[in-house]
Amino acid sequence: MERITWFFLVYCCCCVASLSTDESGLLALKARITSDPQNMILTNWSTTTPVCNWVGVTCASRHLRVAVLNISYFGLTGTIPPELGNLTFLVELQLTNNSFSGTLPVELAHLHRLKLVSFGYNNFKGEIPSWFGSLSKLETFNLFGNQFSGSIPAAVFNVSALQVMDLSYNQLSGSTPRAIGNLTILKELYLSYNNFEEFPTEIGTFDQLEMLDLEFNSLKGHVPLSVFNMSSLITLGLTGNSLNSSLPDNICQHLPFIQGFYFSRNQFNGALPSQLWQCQQLLVLSLSRNNFSGTIPRNIGNLTHLQLLELGFNNCTV
Repeated sequence: MERITWFFLVYCCCCVASLSTDESGLLALKARITSDPQNMILTNWSTTTPVCNWVGVTCASRHLRVAVLNISYFGLTGTIPPELGNLTFLVELQLTNNSFSGTLPVELAHLHRLKLVSFGYNNFKGEIPSWFGSLSKLETFNLFGNQFSGSIPAAVFNVSALQVMDLSYNQLSGSTPRAIGNLTILKELYLSYNNFEEFPTEIGTFDQLEMLDLEFNSLKGHVPLSVFNMSSLITLGLTGNSLNSSLPDNICQHLPFIQGFYFSRNQFNGALPSQLWQCQQLLVLSLSRNNFSGTIPRNIGNLTHLQLLELGFNNCTV
């Protein structure tokens, strides 16, 4: 009986000590917040209240450690302290839609349990840290709407568990590393509104990708034919680039689930694909402001689910 009691006391002491580490990390974050317009953090995060009851904090019931930190949409201004990397039981870290700035501390690489990172719509800058590649359990990786620049580090593409990656609305450039082909279970990839110039050909090897958004970059040349063989694809967004190839006539043959082609504002040329009618699930066909020529296929009228058709500003005839 004494042995059991001793073990229980040691276990409780360890839990308290570990939770104290989490509390210290969160208080370090609180100290870095310079504006809290909704008064969500500055008054609520207090040592007089259990940390698991703090707003935006969720603790796991088994080990009583902070597992989720979600302070999205609080309108906070500040920077991220290195002490946040001590919350080693974090599974989700969500900071979306605030005004955090500066760079991301390397200590966040200690958060090996993370499955979801969402830092969208802040003011983070610099290059995307390569240490993200050490977060082997990461499934959702959102950095959209920041000021990240440079190229995407190849290490990021070693996270084979990734299913969603959204790096849109940044200042990224260069070519996408070939290692992107390692993301074999990726379902959604958003790289729009950056400065990429080269179409990542390895994307065509993905067999689970559903959403591919490369809109408003500086892509040139042709679209790899392998892209039109990704049978799981639902949306393909290429609007606002400088792509100048023709489209394959059998564009729909291997795309049974495609619902949206967003190809406007490019330099696509040649005839419109005659087999577009095979895309029976198509909701949006946006091909305007290109260099297409020839006759518009009458069988487009067989697309009974179509909700938006844009063919204007081409050289096509009826």
